[in-house]
Amino acid sequence: MKRSPARGRLSTVVGVVLLALMLFPVYWMVNASLQPAGNVLRAGWFPLHPDFGGYATAVRDQGRNLVTSLIVALGSVVLSLGLAVPAAYALARLRPRGTAAVLFGVLVTQMVPGIAVANALYGAYTDLGLLNSYGGLILADSTTGVPFAILVLRASMRSVPGEIIDAARVDGAGRLRVLWSVVLPLSRNALITAGLFTFLFAWSDFLFALTLNTTGSVRPVTVGVYEYLGAHTNQWNAVMATAVLASVPAAALLVAAQRHVAAGITEVRPAGLGVRPAGRVHARDAGCRRRRSTPRSVSAS
Repeated sequence: MKRSPARGRLSTVVGVVLLALMLFPVYWMVNASLQPAGNVLRAGWFPLHPDFGGYATAVRDQGRNLVTSLIVALGSVVLSLGLAVPAAYALARLRPRGTAAVLFGVLVTQMVPGIAVANALYGAYTDLGLLNSYGGLILADSTTGVPFAILVLRASMRSVPGEIIDAARVDGAGRLRVLWSVVLPLSRNALITAGLFTFLFAWSDFLFALTLNTTGSVRPVTVGVYEYLGAHTNQWNAVMATAVLASVPAAALLVAAQRHVAAGITEVRPAGLGVRPAGRVHARDAGCRRRRSTPRSVSAS
């Protein structure tokens, strides 16, 4: 049943209005960042005479914080994937005893309030000397990235056909070689998805950054923006410029990886399974086809 043209136009108008409402804060953030220092409420709707002084102030005051956030986010991605990949492979392909209990524990960790984790880590970090350190923030942010990455990667690795893994094992590949050369390439979309969301978790973290830092030596950009804010601030252009600069890496990664993210979340089978595996699997399949194509009269004789 075809939709009427009027109904289609109405849906388009509603979609455009909703999109405009969602993007308006982003537009106002960019607009306010290009205004002179002062009350942002007096800013015009369009920056007819853009002033980049806010960006100069943001780079001067928050440049180091942006680098700190980048180091922490990348470190969290490396640590989270380094722990989640072998764990997800073991849960998906080796299937040890207690797999259901382990997965339930992973899900439970996602339900624990962040403030409870931050308070517990603060006490442990005080004894271990990890307060005000890059390693402490990377480890704290990984507590969010590791469970998410395990769930995403396990779902993808389970869909890898066992015949491909068996063929690699017959060719002499060990478990690590199978994981590195067979399973991970076929789980590329899920790997990119897990890494991207882990980066976003760490990049936007505020709770751990505020709780686990008592000095200004290691200060992510989220805490830097928070310290800009106050009851009598007149640097709203610098605040908004910092927000724009902090949004650029996340937006760029989302745009660059959107195809892999959509495939990693929605696909049933990982990319690349349409390519027939080489070697013995191909020969075996060909032999099966030959046997099936043999006439019954010949086989009976």
